[in-house]
Amino acid sequence: MNETTVETRQETPALPGPERSSAREPLTDTERRLYLRAQTAALVIIALGGVLTLMYVARTVLVLTMVSVLLAFMLAPVVEFCHRMRIPRPVGSFLAVLLLCLAVYGVFHVSFAQANEVLDDLPKYSGRIRANLNQLRLRAERVRQTTRNVLPDDTSDRHALTVKQSPNWVEDLSNDARNVTEVMAMVAFVPFLVFFMLSWQEHVRASTVMLFSVENRHTAYTTIGLIAQMIRSFIVGNVFIGLILGVVSTIAFWILGVPYFYVIGIISGVVSLLPYLGIVLAVLPPVVVSVSTLTMPRFIAMVSVVAVSHLIALNVLYPKIIGSRLQLNPLAVTLALLFWGWLWGAMGLILAVPLTAAIKIICDHVESLKAFGDWMGA
Repeated sequence: MNETTVETRQETPALPGPERSSAREPLTDTERRLYLRAQTAALVIIALGGVLTLMYVARTVLVLTMVSVLLAFMLAPVVEFCHRMRIPRPVGSFLAVLLLCLAVYGVFHVSFAQANEVLDDLPKYSGRIRANLNQLRLRAERVRQTTRNVLPDDTSDRHALTVKQSPNWVEDLSNDARNVTEVMAMVAFVPFLVFFMLSWQEHVRASTVMLFSVENRHTAYTTIGLIAQMIRSFIVGNVFIGLILGVVSTIAFWILGVPYFYVIGIISGVVSLLPYLGIVLAVLPPVVVSVSTLTMPRFIAMVSVVAVSHLIALNVLYPKIIGSRLQLNPLAVTLALLFWGWLWGAMGLILAVPLTAAIKIICDHVESLKAFGDWMGA
């Protein structure tokens, strides 16, 4: 009996207390919520990374599409006018696109003619331009000499051998030509995109609304309508402000004696609409055409005209005419300019404000995103 008992005890050893149950205990409600929240945040981060990658890789296509959308909204009143005149919508869309092409051709023709005149007049002022450049070079040399006298030379690497590879200008030229050809080929699609956006406007809008579930279709229809009104107001307001700045700049440059003031004033006024960078870029056209006769008082006067016009436009005209539609605070606009400029370059700076305003409208009508819309709001 004792031997049997001992053998039985050896066959069934006792397990320690904590390891008796190998089954996993169920999660509590708090742990389950935290797990789901962490999983959702990870999926959102991955999705945002994928979207940003796609937007960067396909930036050319997306930029041209956004530009086509803005042009379509600009030409929509022309199509509506033709529709009221009993002209079929496809024909009205074709006339609107033809009017756009003629306007672009006229602008390029006038700009090319004015550029030729400037180039023809350059030999007359070559002596003055050379004298101004010599003065700048002498001042730069004086500054460099002063810096050399103040800072000691580092002679440790004086005898270091540097090998510079001669640039392959043929390869660079071919790459530039290929890039220009690709851009021109992509730009050629813009008139066709604008035409189809105008002629199929109602179909696209109704089909887009039908993509959503039945309970969300009214919200989607309202959101799309508000975005359309915002873009239309943004374009009309910018055109109106650009005309005001162009007229004011033209009159001011005429008084200052700037050559070709009737073209330079319009260019400077329109460029001045660019946020933050406009005040710098708007000074370049009058300075470039006046380089032969430029003096310090005239330069200060040009900068003052551009600066005052830019500040009045951004602080008075822009909030009154466009600000009520956008409803974006300055911090959101600045971050948007940084983000879209980093993502899409110069065109991103132009499209930053309407894209951010459209995102805000979407956030205002989605319950889970209303907090972001309130943060971007004015």
